[in-house]
Amino acid sequence: MLPKQLSSAIWSAPYWSGYRSQLHQLALQSDSGLPSPGPLNALLPKRARTTSGHPIQFVDSTTLGPVDYEDHIFKTGQVSTRGCNWHDLFNALVWARYPAIKAAVNAQHQSHLGDRGPGGRGRGRVRDALTLFDESGVIVASSNPEWLQLLRRHQWPELFQNNPAAWAGEIRVFIVGHAILEKLLAPYKSMTAHALLVALEGDPEQQPHDREDFEIDTLVAEQISQGQRLTAPRVLSPLPLMGIPGWWPHGAQDGAFYRDQQVFRGASGTGKGLFQITPQHRPPR
Repeated sequence: MLPKQLSSAIWSAPYWSGYRSQLHQLALQSDSGLPSPGPLNALLPKRARTTSGHPIQFVDSTTLGPVDYEDHIFKTGQVSTRGCNWHDLFNALVWARYPAIKAAVNAQHQSHLGDRGPGGRGRGRVRDALTLFDESGVIVASSNPEWLQLLRRHQWPELFQNNPAAWAGEIRVFIVGHAILEKLLAPYKSMTAHALLVALEGDPEQQPHDREDFEIDTLVAEQISQGQRLTAPRVLSPLPLMGIPGWWPHGAQDGAFYRDQQVFRGASGTGKGLFQITPQHRPPR
């Protein structure tokens, strides 16, 4: 089972909604502690493949030895996974929920392995953006682009405090960053995700969650695969997650809460990642 100190109350928090069924399945499959790669593989849908055609498989990192992480995934489908490790467990859960997005990010890493930053230092801005999205990314989607523009401009009181009902369905948040999931085990006020903003055509409230996940996964993956979206870290908009109505577990989200300038900062020229997609794919029956 999952560690006993993590009560069912933790998993009932709204930010776990997209992963709750997976966590429940793991709790039934695992005998003690955090699961090894075996039970994690059981969560993967059949469509979980690299863009090079290899089925995804979580493999114990001790059996693989040292490998270039992204290159090895692309060439074999094997994801080096540490047993009994929260970070790698959540990485596996994202692979299971959004396999096309994860495969597209991996393929873009593969395409830019030789990139270097200014002066030959670092990995270059494309891989920096890919890593930021992979670790700390969320997708914020809405059929009303005004909400996304408010987020991009950091109009936090208008977005959060004045319109809490919008976050109950009109604005949808899809967590794809596994480091963010790990941080949500012990959420703190200033924790910040980096959001890819998606203007949808059609009402997300009318979509069943499995269909909604499939469409977001398929369509965002297509955009990433074209190399047009995650081109630099600045295309992602900072999003203070605990500002989302109902997400802060330790007190009231009142005026004083949102006036904290250390958390809810003004815009600084970031967040140019708004693009439009039209839901048209359907998950297999």
